Formats: sequence, structure tokens, C-alpha cells
Amino acid sequence: MNIGDVKIPNNVFLAPMAGITDLPFRLLCKEQGCGLVYTEMVSAKGLYYNSKRTYDLLKIHECEHPIGVQIFGSDPEIMGNMAATISKTDADIIDINMGCPAPKIVKNGEGCALMKDPDKVKAIVESVVCASKKPVTVKIRKGWDEESINAPHIAKIAERAGALAITVHGRTREDFYSGEADWDIIREVKNTVDIPVIGNGDISSPEAAKHMLDYTDCDAVMIGRAAQGNPWIFKRTIHYLDTGELLPSPTDEEKIHMAIRHLDMAIDMKGEKIAIPEMRKHIGWYLKGMEGAANMRALINRMDSGEEIKKLLYSIL
Repeated sequence: MNIGDVKIPNNVFLAPMAGITDLPFRLLCKEQGCGLVYTEMVSAKGLYYNSKRTYDLLKIHECEHPIGVQIFGSDPEIMGNMAATISKTDADIIDINMGCPAPKIVKNGEGCALMKDPDKVKAIVESVVCASKKPVTVKIRKGWDEESINAPHIAKIAERAGALAITVHGRTREDFYSGEADWDIIREVKNTVDIPVIGNGDISSPEAAKHMLDYTDCDAVMIGRAAQGNPWIFKRTIHYLDTGELLPSPTDEEKIHMAIRHLDMAIDMKGEKIAIPEMRKHIGWYLKGMEGAANMRALINRMDSGEEIKKLLYSIL
């Protein structure tokens, strides 16, 4: 499929997740065949005020393409200016976050709070599209709450403002990540706009991905939490969609080796001081379901050395 002039090799995407979809994790997902990866969400204001930590989120490896950079903010002018800046990087796509439910984001009128202000949605998308040399996409939710479900309306506004694809998470902001995602709203958005629609929410397996594609007629699926500690889900999902054959889940040994490789990559790219605290949650996800996993996580949470953590992980094999 294509988003603007960007050719996407398949329709199984990695969702942008704050604190999770950093460079090492994206590379592992890309190795497993992920069609399109996204950065963690990047603050437009952070870029505007030259925050080094924010600019670090824009680091892109040549093996990641195609890759989208997701930005968030509520000021149309700043969003446009920073889209122009991102257009000078190696990013292939710029995605506007209008779906984040986090309190610290919505209290500033950003993320999903924008869905309560259609006029601002229009102004932001128009500003970003005008300033960007890259295709612009938008990620939204079902609505703010069950009394204000407006995803089809917001999607149409985004399309008319120049967005070239729309991602819909089938939950409201008030839902956060609880309950079941509403796939009917994704199907409704698909029937409302002419641009590609990417479905997001409860894609926990290859079978679920196929079910969403069949049920909603969306153009692509976006996998989020199910990829945590499980980059293999992309290879397994793509293979299942192509052949109908379900590849076996990774073995515990494969999970341990991937966890160690992920840890090594993170340390190489960030250094132990930053990488180890960030990797504790990832390693916990790799260990999920294994015998003694809780005890292993407790031990790792007290470790500050990569070699010490790897020694513990190797002891499982």
C-alpha cells in the first residue's frame, strides 16, 4: 500500500508508544517484517524550545524505512513550524497525535483533547500539511467519551485538511485501554473517508489482525501492546495474512536470546545508565509466562549492570 508517495511493503504497522517504541525496539520489529514503524510521540513544543531529549527521539536508522515521526501539540503555528523541521530529517511520514489519553497530555489540550475542538483539528492539520514536505497522517480515538463519539467527523475534517491516512483506535479517551475496542467505529470511518484507514485496538494475534481487516475493511492494522516483548508478532501476522498458515509462537529460549540482544542494542545506543532502567520493563515482557518470571523481574529491577542481567538471563537457558 501507499501513503502519499511513500510505498509501504505490507499493511501490518507498529503503533507509536511513549517510552517503548525507541530506536532499538523499532529495529527489532522492522527485522520481523513490520511494514511501518513510528517513533515515540515527539513534543512540538520540546522541539521548538530545542530540548535535546526531544530531538534525540528523532534519531532514525537507515534500516528503519519507512518510518513515521509522531508529533503532538495544540498550537497550530508551532506544529507547522516543527513539521517543517522534521521534514528535513530522514522521516518518511509525519503523524499527528490526536489520540493520547494520558492526563499530562490532555490537560494541556493536546492528544485526544483535540477531538473536542474540531476547528483546532482543522487548523493543526492544515498547518502541518502546509509546512511538511512529507505525507501527513493523523491518529485519533473513537471520541472523548461515549457521549461525544465523533471519529468519523474528525476523520473527514483531517482528510479535507490534507491528511493522507487516518489511524483509529476503537476506544474513547475515557476508556483509556480498558474494555474491548469498538471495531464498528473503524468500519464507520472507513466508510466516511477516501484515504487509507489504519485500524488499532485489540490486535493481539495474527488471527485478530485478519478479523479486523475482514470486519472493518480497513487498509492496515496497527499493533501496540501485543508487540511488547513480542516483535515476532509482525512476522507471524504477515505470514498468516499471506498464507493462512499460523507460525509457532517463539520458544522461551528465543525470547531470552531476543531479550539479551535487545539489551545489548539499548546499551550500545544509550549507555547503561539510561538503557538499563528503560529495559527492565521490556525484559519483564519477554519473561511473561515463564516459570519464575516474577522472581526474575524482581532481581532484574535491582540490577544496574548489563553483564549482571545477561548472566541471570543466560542462567535460564
